[in-house]
Amino acid sequence: QVQLVESGGGLVQPGGSLRISCAASGSIFSINNMGWYRQAPGKGRELVAAITNGGSTNYADSVKGRFTISRDNARKTVYLQMNSLKPEDTAVYYCNADIKLRWYGDASNYWGKGTLVTVSS
Repeated sequence: QVQLVESGGGLVQPGGSLRISCAASGSIFSINNMGWYRQAPGKGRELVAAITNGGSTNYADSVKGRFTISRDNARKTVYLQMNSLKPEDTAVYYCNADIKLRWYGDASNYWGKGTLVTVSS
Protein backbone atom coordinates (compact mmCIF):
# COMPACT_ATOMS: atom_id res chain seq x y z
CA GLN A 1 0.00 0.00 0.00
CA VAL A 2 3.05 2.26 0.30
CA GLN A 3 4.37 4.00 -2.76
CA LEU A 4 7.68 5.81 -3.24
CA VAL A 5 7.84 8.04 -6.30
CA GLU A 6 11.08 9.63 -7.47
CA SER A 7 11.22 12.73 -9.63
CA GLY A 8 13.71 15.25 -10.95
CA GLY A 9 16.02 13.08 -12.99
CA GLY A 10 17.24 14.11 -16.39
CA LEU A 11 20.19 15.12 -18.51
CA VAL A 12 22.80 17.47 -17.09
CA GLN A 13 26.26 18.55 -18.22
CA PRO A 14 29.39 17.69 -16.24
CA GLY A 15 29.86 20.19 -13.45
CA GLY A 16 26.17 20.90 -13.32
CA SER A 17 23.62 20.37 -10.57
CA LEU A 18 20.43 18.43 -10.16
CA ARG A 19 17.96 17.91 -7.34
CA ILE A 20 15.94 14.73 -7.19
CA SER A 21 13.04 14.03 -4.87
CA CYS A 22 11.22 11.03 -3.47
CA ALA A 23 7.75 11.33 -2.00
CA ALA A 24 6.15 8.59 0.06
CA SER A 25 2.42 8.01 0.12
CA GLY A 26 -0.04 5.51 1.50
CA SER A 27 -1.29 4.43 4.89
CA ILE A 28 1.90 5.47 6.67
CA PHE A 29 2.33 5.65 10.41
CA SER A 30 5.97 6.71 10.42
CA ILE A 31 9.10 6.78 8.29
CA ASN A 32 12.42 5.89 9.81
CA ASN A 33 15.61 5.75 7.76
CA MET A 34 15.59 6.98 4.18
CA GLY A 35 18.23 6.75 1.52
CA TRP A 36 19.27 7.01 -2.08
CA TYR A 37 20.87 4.19 -4.03
CA ARG A 38 22.04 4.12 -7.61
CA GLN A 39 22.78 1.56 -10.25
CA ALA A 40 25.03 2.37 -13.18
CA PRO A 41 25.03 0.30 -16.37
CA GLY A 42 26.69 -3.04 -15.76
CA LYS A 43 27.13 -2.43 -12.04
CA GLY A 44 25.33 -3.39 -8.88
CA ARG A 45 23.15 -1.15 -6.79
CA GLU A 46 25.14 0.95 -4.32
CA LEU A 47 24.30 3.25 -1.45
CA VAL A 48 24.74 6.91 -2.32
CA ALA A 49 23.44 8.63 0.79
CA ALA A 50 21.30 7.86 3.81
CA ILE A 51 19.60 9.90 6.50
CA THR A 52 18.14 8.76 9.80
CA ASN A 53 15.00 10.08 11.43
CA GLY A 54 17.30 12.03 13.72
CA GLY A 55 19.02 13.78 10.83
CA SER A 56 22.32 11.91 10.81
CA THR A 57 23.70 11.39 7.32
CA ASN A 58 26.06 9.02 5.59
CA TYR A 59 27.55 9.29 2.11
CA ALA A 60 29.49 7.16 -0.27
CA ASP A 61 33.08 8.33 -0.57
CA SER A 62 32.59 9.04 -4.25
CA VAL A 63 29.96 11.72 -3.57
CA LYS A 64 31.17 13.29 -0.33
CA GLY A 65 31.36 17.05 -0.61
CA ARG A 66 29.22 17.09 -3.73
CA PHE A 67 25.88 15.55 -2.73
CA THR A 68 23.57 16.49 0.13
CA ILE A 69 20.67 14.41 1.40
CA SER A 70 17.82 16.00 3.32
CA ARG A 71 14.27 15.18 4.34
CA ASP A 72 10.98 16.92 4.95
CA ASN A 73 8.98 14.82 7.36
CA ALA A 74 5.81 16.86 6.94
CA ARG A 75 5.85 16.16 3.23
CA LYS A 76 7.15 12.60 3.64
CA THR A 77 9.85 13.46 1.15
CA VAL A 78 13.58 12.90 0.88
CA TYR A 79 15.81 14.94 -1.42
CA LEU A 80 19.22 14.55 -2.97
CA GLN A 81 20.98 17.71 -4.08
CA MET A 82 23.71 16.77 -6.54
CA ASN A 83 26.40 19.31 -7.39
CA SER A 84 29.57 19.14 -9.47
CA LEU A 85 28.17 16.17 -11.33
CA LYS A 86 30.50 13.84 -13.16
CA PRO A 87 29.85 11.40 -16.00
CA GLU A 88 30.44 8.54 -13.57
CA ASP A 89 27.41 9.72 -11.61
CA THR A 90 25.23 8.54 -14.47
CA ALA A 91 22.84 5.93 -13.10
CA VAL A 92 19.31 5.13 -12.17
CA TYR A 93 18.74 6.57 -8.71
CA TYR A 94 16.43 4.68 -6.38
CA CYS A 95 14.70 5.88 -3.26
CA ASN A 96 14.59 3.59 -0.24
CA ALA A 97 12.78 3.93 3.07
CA ASP A 98 11.90 2.02 6.22
CA ILE A 99 8.22 2.59 6.86
CA LYS A 100 5.68 1.54 9.45
CA LEU A 101 2.12 1.20 8.24
CA ARG A 102 -0.88 2.35 10.23
CA TRP A 103 -2.18 -0.27 12.67
CA TYR A 104 0.87 -2.43 12.12
CA GLY A 105 3.89 -2.35 14.41
CA ASP A 106 6.66 -3.75 12.24
CA ALA A 107 8.62 -1.64 9.80
CA SER A 108 9.15 -2.73 6.23
CA ASN A 109 11.61 -1.64 3.58
CA TYR A 110 10.34 -0.08 0.37
CA TRP A 111 11.87 0.89 -2.95
CA GLY A 112 10.89 3.39 -5.58
CA LYS A 113 11.04 2.55 -9.25
CA GLY A 114 13.96 4.89 -9.91
CA THR A 115 14.74 8.03 -11.84
CA LEU A 116 17.45 8.24 -14.49
CA VAL A 117 20.25 10.78 -14.12
CA THR A 118 22.50 11.19 -17.13
CA VAL A 119 25.63 13.34 -16.91
CA SER A 120 27.01 14.05 -20.36
CA SER A 121 28.16 16.91 -22.53
